[in-house]
Amino acid sequence: MESTNVPPTARPPPRMPCNLQTLGRRAPLHTNSHPAKPRPPYLSCKAKVTGDRAVDRRDVLLGLGGAAAAAGLATARRGAIAAPVQAPDLQSCQTPNIPATAADPSCCMTYRAGTEIIDFMPPPPSSPLRVRPAAHLVDKAYLAKYEKAVGLMRELPDDDPRSFVQQARAHCSYCNGAYDQVGFPDLDIQVHNSWLFFPWHRLYTYFHERILGKLMGDDKFALPFWNWDAPGGMTLPAIYTNKSSPLYDERRNPAHQPPSFLDLDFSDTDLNMARDQQIDQNLKFMYRQMISGAKKRELFMGMPYRAGDAPDPGAGSIENVPHGPLHGWVGDPRQPNGEDMGNFYSAARDPVFFALHSNIDRLWHVWRGLSPGNTDFADADWLDASFHFYDEEARLVRVRVRDCLDPAAMRYAYQDVGLPWLDAKPARTAGTPVPATGGALPAKLDKTVRVAVARPRVSRSQKEKAEEEEVLVVDGIQIADHSRYVKFDVYVNQCAAGGDSTAAAECAGSFALTPHVIGHKKKKKEGGSVIKTAARFGITDLLDEIGADGDRTIVVSLVPRCAGDVVTVGSVSVTYVE
Repeated sequence: MESTNVPPTARPPPRMPCNLQTLGRRAPLHTNSHPAKPRPPYLSCKAKVTGDRAVDRRDVLLGLGGAAAAAGLATARRGAIAAPVQAPDLQSCQTPNIPATAADPSCCMTYRAGTEIIDFMPPPPSSPLRVRPAAHLVDKAYLAKYEKAVGLMRELPDDDPRSFVQQARAHCSYCNGAYDQVGFPDLDIQVHNSWLFFPWHRLYTYFHERILGKLMGDDKFALPFWNWDAPGGMTLPAIYTNKSSPLYDERRNPAHQPPSFLDLDFSDTDLNMARDQQIDQNLKFMYRQMISGAKKRELFMGMPYRAGDAPDPGAGSIENVPHGPLHGWVGDPRQPNGEDMGNFYSAARDPVFFALHSNIDRLWHVWRGLSPGNTDFADADWLDASFHFYDEEARLVRVRVRDCLDPAAMRYAYQDVGLPWLDAKPARTAGTPVPATGGALPAKLDKTVRVAVARPRVSRSQKEKAEEEEVLVVDGIQIADHSRYVKFDVYVNQCAAGGDSTAAAECAGSFALTPHVIGHKKKKKEGGSVIKTAARFGITDLLDEIGADGDRTIVVSLVPRCAGDVVTVGSVSVTYVE
């Protein structure tokens, strides 16, 4: 089998030099330290992962020296505002109303009465460091190991908690309302669209990775990540396309096989733009989602979600987009509900799911290095939120958010592939802004809605802007049919000349919701199965870029892309976040 490396003729121009060590002022992105003689933080730009060779630590990007970050969290802790979401009783699983077309009608994780629950313990510091490689750069030796591991997992009996079927059910159960919140039988547990998104998926991929390594007896095995934020990774990784491989899933979009190029802001329709133009748009999109629009914790991580809260308080920037569009881009439109990855209940049946989320985990750590002053959420009701997973020994483990803040302590890291979007700042579109349409909110998004929004403060000083991010809040979002992919884009003072490009500076971002089902509770609080949520976009840099910082009123355009007829928006306002 040929190497999966990008052929020389298809490679993009050389990427920017790695200089993240100058940005990781709060938590070093990579510490290359000799046991007896500490060295300064080092970040390699020449990573290569092979199948049998021990990886030189100089080839590792995110060695993730998170101990300092964890210590910062500990010192920054505030008293609990409310009780944290607790790990559910696995005996109380109620399978949601999953469509009959699903390959597996159950969402319930296996559970045997009397099973002991142990508390999570990190691996010993002396255990091998697992280095997660970029999927498009792996060699034949690595691929053989990965295929062997997934093949062994697929061969396990379905009721084995380590089996591939049970791995898929774990995601289905926590993401489709199979469990009640402890103490609140009318409320689902939902780990999407809130501050639980990043830690839950980090833990999920962590245990999945360790199970694979255990099955084939390799304690160095690491999952690959789909490097979709860099030009070389902006196609479906070739390692997943071999129909005879255990990595293959037949329920994927046939139009999106390599060399089809990825649209990180996919709106259910292929734009078929030129490769260079798509790369440029994707990189500018990543700049906004990681930097200009994600300066504060709530904007990147998502909104607080505590015991007794209704699900879906609001997603962070990366969870919202490109996470949602990536699910839809891979999903199979020939299936009635976009299965597999186009729907949460079936998503983890595709091995690509784990590569997608491994990269999201990588970007969480990158963001922490790029965002000095943000220590994620130090609230005790976040740190003590807990979940249940089965580990590589098939033991049931209770693990808390605070247990996963330091990937170095969890003994994994990432190959260095650079961050080509760091300087991809969107540019302003020349032209006159489109005026407000005069319509009132609430309104259904079956057509573009443009509303005038007052700004409480204008022409703030640079000090004020550094201390408080101006945030556009789209509130009262109600989605009547959550079986459909929902997406709309949000613009500030949109220019007619700029069209609907989400790479334009006027675009604040997008809202996207992957289809899923809601638990079939006999009693529901306010609104039955209607999803109620909100979206927030950082716009301080945007207003400066388009020359609107002095405007007392801005025009916000809500442009529906998918299923706008089932979406209602209640209000649009401006607020400030410290």
